[in-house]
Amino acid sequence: MYIGEISKKTGLSIKAIRLYEELDLIPKPKRSGTYRVYEQPDIEILKLIKEAKVLGVTLSQIRSFLFYENGVLDWGKVKIFLFEKKKELREEIQKLHEKIHKIDDCLDQMGNIE
Repeated sequence: MYIGEISKKTGLSIKAIRLYEELDLIPKPKRSGTYRVYEQPDIEILKLIKEAKVLGVTLSQIRSFLFYENGVLDWGKVKIFLFEKKKELREEIQKLHEKIHKIDDCLDQMGNIE
């Protein structure tokens, strides 16, 4: 499929897809004349990149876990990264709970002052 179609299927702009290609986040697509021809695995990788960005992952971080061998993504490394990201998010949640608890303590003490 051509870049316009993959843009519609992934919800990414053509500009973003070209940038990800330029940054080697996706393998260079095959060509049919002057047109880039993308395949289903490219869609999956682009969707992964899009979701990672929603999670706040930078392009530099994304590059750190996208490894290709013979043009095929090593999904095992992606899985490891996602487990690490999940752990980080849980730690952030715990820290937020602790902050909420401190605010509650502060409010309780203020209630005693009035």
